[in-house]
Amino acid sequence: MHWANAIGPPGEEAAASATADPGSGQGGNLSLLRNHNASLVLDLLRKAGEDGISRPEIADYTGLTPQAVSKITARLRQAGLLAEAGRHPSTGGKPRTALRLEPSAAYAVGVQLDRDEMTAVLLDLSGSRVATRAVSADLGAGPDVVTGQVADQVRALLAQSLGGGPGGRPARARVAGFPDVGERTRARQEPEGLVDPVDEGDQGAARVLGVGVAMPGPLDHRAGVPLRVTGYPEWDGYRLRDELAGRLGLPVALDKDTNAAALGILLQGESGSFAYVHIGTGIGAGLVLEGAVYRGVRTGAGEFGHQVVQLDGPSCACGKRGCLEALCLAAIARGDVAEAARVLAVGVTNLAELLDIDQVLLGGRAVAAAEAEFVRGVRAALRSRTRLMVAPAGGSAYRIAEGAAQLVLAPVFGRTEAPAGLRTH
Repeated sequence: MHWANAIGPPGEEAAASATADPGSGQGGNLSLLRNHNASLVLDLLRKAGEDGISRPEIADYTGLTPQAVSKITARLRQAGLLAEAGRHPSTGGKPRTALRLEPSAAYAVGVQLDRDEMTAVLLDLSGSRVATRAVSADLGAGPDVVTGQVADQVRALLAQSLGGGPGGRPARARVAGFPDVGERTRARQEPEGLVDPVDEGDQGAARVLGVGVAMPGPLDHRAGVPLRVTGYPEWDGYRLRDELAGRLGLPVALDKDTNAAALGILLQGESGSFAYVHIGTGIGAGLVLEGAVYRGVRTGAGEFGHQVVQLDGPSCACGKRGCLEALCLAAIARGDVAEAARVLAVGVTNLAELLDIDQVLLGGRAVAAAEAEFVRGVRAALRSRTRLMVAPAGGSAYRIAEGAAQLVLAPVFGRTEAPAGLRTH
């Protein structure tokens, strides 16, 4: 059995499973949830880590019957997506066999495309970073030139870590069985939902699900098109997702850098409603409301840096005056972190009072250079206005690139709300 087909065969186990609300996290038996149960199992395996989880525990957590769990896990194991992880003690009878995710079963590439640099990472199926490449870049070089550079870096990353595919092209994995991975797009192009099947002789090649790209906004996540990127009008309307997918022969997803970072934080276990505020070459926010990334009706939410906080203030590259981004970055440029934090706190207060979120996580290269000062300054300015929790985002220095890869990986585990955001070539 091919590994991808293990996710979505005819639904015997769905008929055997308990009827439940999919929003509750329990297994359902509705036809529209064709892959829901397999995704639930895979997500539990992901969360269990190296210690694994037993079949009875999977049944308890999901509400699936033991028979359904056995069928799903048998297919996943036959496809190479899981392996045994030893035995867990039992309350009665023989010890239970624990199962774990097989990280090397599939990979995804994440690219952070910033105004002055490009970072590409390779994540395995568990979300662990396997390889990294970082080079200087210039969005001002033009969309076509930069897209070529991204394609070159992705090929180089795969060649150095996985050996690439036939003819020097990255080896493609079938994604037909995975839930929500560009399903609407594929259905219009390919019979039976298959995306460029891998040759039988290439079954041992690296399984690359696709490429996620994160860049400054605003952009149209669903269409895969940058819009009026501040300072770079030539990117407006450029079909970046489709162009890159055509050059690489891999599915590609495009999102804002802050949304990608927020998704990564969410998948690491953060819950509730929060904002990731990024201060780097620009300023933006990724919003998570009630446990899901919020992109807005036109996927343009989170343009945090371009709220006007000083009427008739200095000009901003976006064309307005008095934007938070212009004021904050000017303070950083002259070394006045206290003033930058004060200005940032005005925007954070607006965000908190508008959305009633639980916390704000600060990240980006400017924060990394003066983390304690930013957090302390924003907290001090907020103390009299709100009880909002403010903390450093922490984590990897490659948070945005890793979050971009999760745009591709998350649907495998049923952890995405926007299936139309990924496009095949």
